[in-house]
Amino acid sequence: MHAFIIGIGDELTLGQTVDTNSSWLSEQLMALGIPVLAHLVVPDDRAATAAAIRQAAAAAELTIVTGGLGPTQDDLTRDALADAAGAPLEERPDALAAVAAWFKHHQRTMSASNRVQALCPRGSDWLDNDCGTAPGLRVRIGQATVYAFPGVPREMKSMFLRHLAPTLAAQSGRVILTRTIRTFGEGESQLGERLGELMRRGGNPVVGTTVSLGVVSVRVRSEASTLAEAEAALQATVAEIQTRLGELIYGADDDTLARAVGRLLKERGMTLATAESCTGGGVAAQITDIPGASAWFRGGWVVYSNALKTSALGVPTELIAKDGSVSESVARAMAAGALARGGADCALALTGIAGPDGGTVDKPVGTVWIALAMPGAGGPPVITAQRVLFPGDRAAVRDRAGKTALNMLRQALLRGGGA
Repeated sequence: MHAFIIGIGDELTLGQTVDTNSSWLSEQLMALGIPVLAHLVVPDDRAATAAAIRQAAAAAELTIVTGGLGPTQDDLTRDALADAAGAPLEERPDALAAVAAWFKHHQRTMSASNRVQALCPRGSDWLDNDCGTAPGLRVRIGQATVYAFPGVPREMKSMFLRHLAPTLAAQSGRVILTRTIRTFGEGESQLGERLGELMRRGGNPVVGTTVSLGVVSVRVRSEASTLAEAEAALQATVAEIQTRLGELIYGADDDTLARAVGRLLKERGMTLATAESCTGGGVAAQITDIPGASAWFRGGWVVYSNALKTSALGVPTELIAKDGSVSESVARAMAAGALARGGADCALALTGIAGPDGGTVDKPVGTVWIALAMPGAGGPPVITAQRVLFPGDRAAVRDRAGKTALNMLRQALLRGGGA
C-alpha cells in the first residue's frame, strides 16, 4: 500500500500557515510500513480540490485529506469529495445528531450553518470527531480509499489514531521504526565523516543527516517484517552512532539543548542563572519553555545597556570603558555577577553584536563572547570564556549564540563540572 496526503487551505498555499499535518501523518504512516508518495497542498477551491483527490486516488491506494470540513463557505472538501466520487451530497441524520450532541455537551448554541457538516457523499461513511464539530469522511474512489479529516491538528491526530491507524496496522506486513538523534557542535560534513559507512545508500537501517539552525539531526529508519527485528536493528545502529558521536549528542527526537541541560542540572542538584545582552533573554526563554524548569533555573538578567550591566550585575564601569561591552572581561564579569546575585551554582553570560549594525574591524557583526561560571574545587568559582563569530542575520546570530552557550554548559556538566 502507498499513501498520498493532501492539505487543503488558502493559508497553506499562501504560506501563512505551515502544513505540519502532512509531516505528522507521514511519520505515522512510515511507522506502519506505508510509504508516502507525495504531499500536495491546494487552496480552498472546489475544482482544484476535486482534481487533487482524483490525482491522488489514481496514484495510491490510500489518500488522506486534511482541512476544509468546517461550516463556512470556503470549506469545500465535502463538495470536492462528492465531485471526485461522482456522488451527490446528502444530509445524514446520524451525523447531524453527532454535531448537535457536541454543541449540547459543550453548552453552546449550534448555528444553522453547522448543519452543512452533516453532509456526506452518497455511499460514504462519516467518522465521529470527539474533539470538535466536524465529522470526518471515508469515501471509496476507484481502487483507493479516501479519508477526510479536519485540519485542526488536535482533531486530525485524534481521528487518525482512532479511525485509521488500527486498520492500517492490521493490514501492514512491514514495520518501520524511526529515531532522530540530535547533535550540536560540529557541522554536517564533519558528522558525515564520523558516521562513515553507516550512511551508505541502500542500507537498512537507513541513516541520513539534516541541519537546521546549527542542530545536525541524524535520522535512522529501520524496516523489517516484525517489530522485534526492526527494534533490534534500530537499537544496534543507534548504539553505534552514539559511540561514534559521543558528547556531540545531546538528545533524541523532540529533545532540545535546554532540556538536556535541565536534566543534567537536576541530576546534579544544581541551579543556573543567566545574564544576557545580545540575546535579549533568548536563553532564559528556551529554559523556561520547559515545564518544571523552576527546579533548576533561578532566573536571569537582560542587561542591554552598559549602565544596567553595572547596576544590576556589578560590572565595573572602568572595565567597560577599557575593553568595551563586547569583550572577554565583561562577559566574565557578567557571569560572576549573575552567579553571586542569583544565588545559583553556575551561570551563563552572553554579550555580542547581533547586527545588522554596530560591527567594527576588530569586532565584526556576529561576534559574541560567552562566559560560564562553574563551582570550583572547594575554592572560588571557575570562569571560562570563549569568543565565537557567527554567520547569518540578527536572528541567526542570536539563536546560535544561545544554543552555543547552553551546549558549553552541557559539556562542562558532562565532564564533571560541579559533580
